[in-house]
This record gives sequence, structure tokens and C-alpha cells, in this order.
Amino acid sequence: MVKIYCYEKCGTCKKAKIFLEENNIKFQEIPIREQTPTKSEMKKMLNKYGVKRLFNTSGKDYRELGIKSQLVHLTEGEIVDLLRSNGNLIKRPFLVSGDKYFVGFKQDEWQDLI
Repeated sequence: MVKIYCYEKCGTCKKAKIFLEENNIKFQEIPIREQTPTKSEMKKMLNKYGVKRLFNTSGKDYRELGIKSQLVHLTEGEIVDLLRSNGNLIKRPFLVSGDKYFVGFKQDEWQDLI
């Protein structure tokens, strides 16, 4: 089953869930602010996409905490811990399906799920 970490008020998350439903893909919805992805999931996503794509750069928390200027000084482990400490910092939706990982909703990328 597909796991999708999302935020209920996020428009992109809503579009992603509609895509999954329309394509009859069963999924478990996980509220990203209350339950962040596992350390293993974060590391795999980090390896696939790199640091910048994992952060919700348009989010209030990202701006207020000055994350952009901190990133160059953080290790991979510190980045994972930072993301896991605050679900608002993670770009969403965050989808895990077996060995497939997607962050953000880009329909052409998600076609691999069908």
C-alpha cells in the first residue's frame, strides 16, 4: 500500500489524493505535521532528490527559522533530524510506495505508480 504524508489544508496534497483515487491506488494518508516520515524514508528521499527539494521553501517555518542560510553548515544527519522535528518544513506531499519515493506532486512523475 502507498503511504502519503500530507497536510489536510494543502491544495497540492488534495490534487495528489485525487490522482491516487482516480487511478484506483490504495493509500494510507498520514498527517505530516503530526507524524513525519521515518529516518530511513527521509534518507532515501534525500538521496533521490537532494536537500533543496525536500524543504517546503514557501512555508512560514522555513522562512522564520532562517533554514536557507543554515543548510550549507548541516550534515545529512542534521538535515534529516531537522526535517523530522518539524513536519511543516517538509515539502509535501511525501509519498512512499515500496522502493518508489516522490516529494511534491508532479503527475508525470507519479505515472510510475499506475
